[in-house]
Amino acid sequence: MLLCTLLSAAGPLFADEPPDQVWEGGIRGAATAASSIKVLTWNIERGLRLPEVTEVLLRHGPSLLLLQEVDVNARRTGRRNIAEELAHSLRLPYLFAAEFEELGQGTRDSPAYHGQAILTALPASSPRIIRFKQQTTFWRPRSYMPDWPAFQRRKGGRLVLVCEVDVAGRPLVVYNAHLESRESEQLRKAQLDEILADTRRYPADTPILIAGDFNTRTKASPVIDALLKAGFQMAAGRDVTTIRGSALDWIFVRGAQRFEQGMIHRDTKASDHFPLTVVVHFNPL
Repeated sequence: MLLCTLLSAAGPLFADEPPDQVWEGGIRGAATAASSIKVLTWNIERGLRLPEVTEVLLRHGPSLLLLQEVDVNARRTGRRNIAEELAHSLRLPYLFAAEFEELGQGTRDSPAYHGQAILTALPASSPRIIRFKQQTTFWRPRSYMPDWPAFQRRKGGRLVLVCEVDVAGRPLVVYNAHLESRESEQLRKAQLDEILADTRRYPADTPILIAGDFNTRTKASPVIDALLKAGFQMAAGRDVTTIRGSALDWIFVRGAQRFEQGMIHRDTKASDHFPLTVVVHFNPL
C-alpha cells in the first residue's frame, strides 16, 4: 500500500518554520515481529550518493534504520524526497521530521528541507518529535548574508525523532537524534538531557534505544558520560565513524537482554559518515 508523500503538488506543507510534525510515506507491507532486531544508524550526508546509500542499506538488511541528514526537495540532491525513494527501494514505510528549511537549496514557492527518517518493517506507533529548547543561533538567516548554499542559512532547529516499535510483543522506544554540530559540548549535553528527561515518561523497565549523530568532540564527551550514568549501554560507537577521523555516531540501549555484533562499517564511501549496526535481543513479555 502506498502511503502519502511528504510534498504535495499543490505546494509546500511547511510554513515559515518546519512544523513539529511527523510525515509518513513509503510502502507499508505486512509488519514483522521479532525478539531480535538489527539496528542501523547512519548520517547519509543528505543522500548525495543515493544509489550507493541504497546499495549499502540493501546489503545490510537492518530491521530498524535511523537516518540523519535526509534531504527533501533540495537542489543538491536533485529535488528528490530521499526518504521516500529509500523507502520504495527497500519496500518499507518511513517516518520523517524536518530539522531545517535549507534556504539556499529551495525557493520561496518550493522550499527544501533536511531532517531525520526512521524506516522499519516492525509495527511502529506514536511518532513524535522533540525540537530541542537549547539551540545555537549559528544557522539563522542574517540580513547582511545572502542565502547562498555555501553559507547554509537555515530555519528550524535540531531535533530527535521518536517512535515506538513492537519487539517481542513489547514496545521499544526509539530516539533518532542529531545533536548540534556547532558550539560546545555543553550545548550537546543540554540537548541530550532533554532526551533523557523525555525517557522518564516511560516505566523503568521499558526498553529504549537512543542512536544517531551526536557530534561529540571527544570519546570522553559529557554526552556519553550522561548516557552511561542514566543506565544505557553502548552498543556501537566510541571509534572513528567519519572520513575525517571523528567519533560522532553512536548506538545506546537500555532494557535489552543483550546485544552483539556492534560494528562501524568503514568499507563504504557513500557518505562522510560510516553506518553503524548492532543486533539487539529482547526478552518477550
